[in-house]
Amino acid sequence: MLEEAVETYPQNGGGKKRKYPGGDDGKGEERKKWGGEEGERSQGDGGRKQRLDAMSVGYFRRVGERLAEGFEDKEERAMFVENVLSEVKGQAIMVAMDCTGSITLQRLLPLSTAEQVGEVLAELGGESGSELAVVSCDRCGGHVVESAVRQMSRWTGKIPLSSPCQILCIQIIKSDKTPQLVCIDCFHFFYTTEGEEESFELLEAQVLSLSQVVRDNIEEFIQHVHGSHVVRTLLHLLAGCLGPPRTESRQGAKVRGVVPLLTDFEIPTSFWYELKSLTETLMENINLSVTDAVASAVFQTMLTVCHRKRPKLCKQLLKQIMAYLTSRSAAPGLSPLLVFLKDQASSHLIETIIQLSHKPLLRDLYKNHLKGHMVDLALHPIANFPIQRLTAASAKYTMFLTLFDELIQGVEAVLASGHMGVIVQLAESCAESEEKQDEMLQCLLRAFHCAEPGSRHVSCLPLFMSLLTYEVYYHSETAEGGTSTEVPLASICYHGSRLVQALSRFKERSVLLSSLRTLSQADILTLASDPAGSHVLQALVTTSSDKGRGKILRRLEGLHVQMACSRLGSRVLEAIWNSASVNQRQSIAQDLVPSENQLRSHQFARHVWAKFALTHFVHRRAHWQEIQAGESKKRKLFSDILE
Repeated sequence: MLEEAVETYPQNGGGKKRKYPGGDDGKGEERKKWGGEEGERSQGDGGRKQRLDAMSVGYFRRVGERLAEGFEDKEERAMFVENVLSEVKGQAIMVAMDCTGSITLQRLLPLSTAEQVGEVLAELGGESGSELAVVSCDRCGGHVVESAVRQMSRWTGKIPLSSPCQILCIQIIKSDKTPQLVCIDCFHFFYTTEGEEESFELLEAQVLSLSQVVRDNIEEFIQHVHGSHVVRTLLHLLAGCLGPPRTESRQGAKVRGVVPLLTDFEIPTSFWYELKSLTETLMENINLSVTDAVASAVFQTMLTVCHRKRPKLCKQLLKQIMAYLTSRSAAPGLSPLLVFLKDQASSHLIETIIQLSHKPLLRDLYKNHLKGHMVDLALHPIANFPIQRLTAASAKYTMFLTLFDELIQGVEAVLASGHMGVIVQLAESCAESEEKQDEMLQCLLRAFHCAEPGSRHVSCLPLFMSLLTYEVYYHSETAEGGTSTEVPLASICYHGSRLVQALSRFKERSVLLSSLRTLSQADILTLASDPAGSHVLQALVTTSSDKGRGKILRRLEGLHVQMACSRLGSRVLEAIWNSASVNQRQSIAQDLVPSENQLRSHQFARHVWAKFALTHFVHRRAHWQEIQAGESKKRKLFSDILE
């Protein structure tokens, strides 16, 4: 099957690249909404947006330069901030919507007091607060609004002594003599400290005012390329968790698959109820989540923060969204989800739903909507991504067995389509669930044409890593014959590396280890020094038993010095050392010591020399062995506890 089509499997993870929503590249109709080129004509001056004069722009540029230099003490900083904010007063909207002014304000607001930030927000909102809509949807002003509301995360639950809430509180003294208030209604602790307390009342009111403006203009906000980011930041803030600000991300350095680190913080009670109101307003416009990519990103953020901070609310939202998606009209006998999964905007939302769903929802999704269509979806350039998420989420449940049996039928077709992410995830789920591992390995051997005759099994490792079939890798004309000429290891690809790393976690991996031991020393050195291959060698060595690891280390004899002098090889060598027994460490040390001068003068190898304590090994070997034996016992003890 697919003799010709599967010769060289494409090395991309899911076919065409999908555009991730929520970026700053909105065009077309987005420009006609608030903050776009046309939408900026919202403030006088003949229908054009008022701008700062050249002198003011120069002033705020110099302010930004001074902020970058830093301050010697807090008093100097406070005085500087107060002076600059006095210049901003009366023209905050123009400053926020100017490129230079926006950047300066974003640097200034974190240094301001909560009350000062609240005053800036109040001026941005105008008398009625409605001006916040215009500023939030401006490409520069939106960043200022985000930076301002983020300062609410400094709130720590402290209450001023004059607060009427003290009626519900009793004061207790902790063992460390720190005064503390505890609410007898909700048992929330409020720490009090000496000195002046920072007031957040104004800032809290402005955040709630912004949320009200968002709710009043929800359709425009969540579809706007800039305004949607303000809504997403507001959702994080109301839930009590924030990620790093957008201004800190480096342009052109997008790292895929890395989830932003969220920081939890205390929130006022008013935010708890406001989040509920905002989610209800968003759910009234759920139709936009499947038609607009920018709006879809807002709903994804809503689900993510609620899953982290409000699990019960998240479960309700998931059910409501799934109920909406499955209630849409579709072809007779087909689920509407099959259409949504292939759409650029809605597929991202469904991915998030799958990742956050509980068992009953996942089971219903697969059994009533996707069963029988898994292979077709895995072959689709967009739908294959949600299928990867479903495969990962199902690994913890028995439904994975049925899902696997369906997907395994189309492995060769999926490989030929270049959607390697599906295959890698299927292997990783097999490793996690400890089910269907033999079937997965045999299927891969057949797909890469190294299952028959049995002598080809030892060739599987380079084939998997390079995603090439046996005939292509060894330049063979036919699929017959069991011998192969030696071919230098080359073209190790990312997904091939991920695949072998997943297979290395299988219970039975003797085929991989046998294939590794047949590699020449030159190939092993190439493997250890390759960005993708080094992870493969590390996984195979560290997951092996002591006996299997010993066999691999014998193949590495004579290569330790070259590995230590390699940027990637040195890291692999350290990982091998950490998993090795005392005798194996001693063998590695004996191989390294004769090249002491070379190792101690090399930029990478000198770290290996120090971490392995090789100077100690040379001069006090008996003591070195005692230390290594003690470390080995500790490592074994902790591994037993973790298991």
